[in-house]
Amino acid sequence: MKIGFDNEKYLQMQSQHIRDRIAQFGGKLYLEFGGKLFDDYHAARVLPGFKPDSKLQMLMQLKDEAEIVIVINADDIEKNKVRGDLGITYDLDVMRLIDVFSNRGLYVGSVVLTRFADQPDAVKFQKKLEENGIRVYHHYSIPNYPADIDLIVSDDGYGRNDYVETSRRLVIITAPGPGSGKMAVCLSQLYHENKRGIQAGYAKFETFPIWNLPLKHPVNVAYEAATADLNDVNMIDPFHLEAYGVTTVNYNRDIEIFPVLNTMFESILGESPYKSPTDMGVNMAGNCIIDDEATCAAANQEIIRRYYDAMCNHTKGNGSPDEAYKIGLLMKQNKLTADDRVVIAPALALAEETGAPAAAMELSDGRIVTGKTSDLLGACAAMVLNGLKALGDIPKKVDLIDPAVIEPIQKLKVENFGSENPRLHTDEVLIALSISAVTNPTARLAMQQLGELRDTDAHATVILSETDARTLKKLGIHVTTEPHYETNKLYRK
Repeated sequence: MKIGFDNEKYLQMQSQHIRDRIAQFGGKLYLEFGGKLFDDYHAARVLPGFKPDSKLQMLMQLKDEAEIVIVINADDIEKNKVRGDLGITYDLDVMRLIDVFSNRGLYVGSVVLTRFADQPDAVKFQKKLEENGIRVYHHYSIPNYPADIDLIVSDDGYGRNDYVETSRRLVIITAPGPGSGKMAVCLSQLYHENKRGIQAGYAKFETFPIWNLPLKHPVNVAYEAATADLNDVNMIDPFHLEAYGVTTVNYNRDIEIFPVLNTMFESILGESPYKSPTDMGVNMAGNCIIDDEATCAAANQEIIRRYYDAMCNHTKGNGSPDEAYKIGLLMKQNKLTADDRVVIAPALALAEETGAPAAAMELSDGRIVTGKTSDLLGACAAMVLNGLKALGDIPKKVDLIDPAVIEPIQKLKVENFGSENPRLHTDEVLIALSISAVTNPTARLAMQQLGELRDTDAHATVILSETDARTLKKLGIHVTTEPHYETNKLYRK
């Protein structure tokens, strides 16, 4: 993947601007982290060179004066909403994040359940957290939010929410994903702090949309594609344009909530320190793009990936057809088609030729390798092996794993584990390959290439099993699939 983003410059610039914002308020700062604080793989995909843990690295520099509050929408717990990049539910990710932060020496003060209405699964989740010593607070839905400002900024609005007790001057508000209610938690806290006579401010650590890139720049369009399920729309910030005569990009939810924020600051400080939603943000990402062409190419690939993901989610019953339709419109807007994802055509061609599922991968040097379904291996497993052969300059005809090794594994799967499919999944193939590498130098050479598969693109002609999808994700392969299954079975493992 061609580098298009200077991560070190970003760390320096973003850290300094956070310090400046803390100094601006002088007392207590609630810093909302837009996007994912940890494991921001979307940013890493659309800004090639961005490190997924960049935000965490900056936070580590402030760990002695910061505490973390994690926000999760109680409705997301109830409907088992899943983080697409990790394949785990939002409530499980909250617990994962608590462990990650704690292991790094960061203080996690509490968890806030937003839109709380005594949902049964949310109540169970709260009990589990409290049994492990985590404080839990409730925030509630406010009628006609965010339009009815008088109600929102009152004891019947934000005042009805629990006051989240914090002990440090920098409070990081983060969440497992979008739509969790981070900004509302920050504003509610400002309301409560003001009632207690505590001076506090608010700022937003943002990544997307990038305010100083054009509205229709692929990086910003990719953000719209990523949040299609939330109906987020990138917009020109009208407040910033009116205040400064400068065109900047923001998105609908921040623009809608800005009058509420202004009212809050006017109540607390007498006047608002911000003239626009763009002013609220701390976002230096646009200043750190060093190769716009590479960045645009990466973002365009993300838009296409999101389109295929949305179609597959609809097939699985996990998404709305409106989501795929919206991303399809974004593809047309950017003049993108399936032909722009070079791994799709070879995969489809091989499937048509063999009459069975197939897969294709683009290696870092641009070579395309494919994998077909056989009696021994699934298509993705074959694709990975063929990719390792290509990277290690190993002849195609060489067997990395002796069929005599594969057959006992198949027998174990069918006769002892009750599997109907004897073919080896990708993880099983890699385990067999690692065992072969102990005595087989060629297999060892293939294993040494595994790291080179990271950040490659792949496409499969059927929806993958959870096992294959999870393994390819762990390898760092960005895979898309056609939106249909190999069979018409209703029950799938």
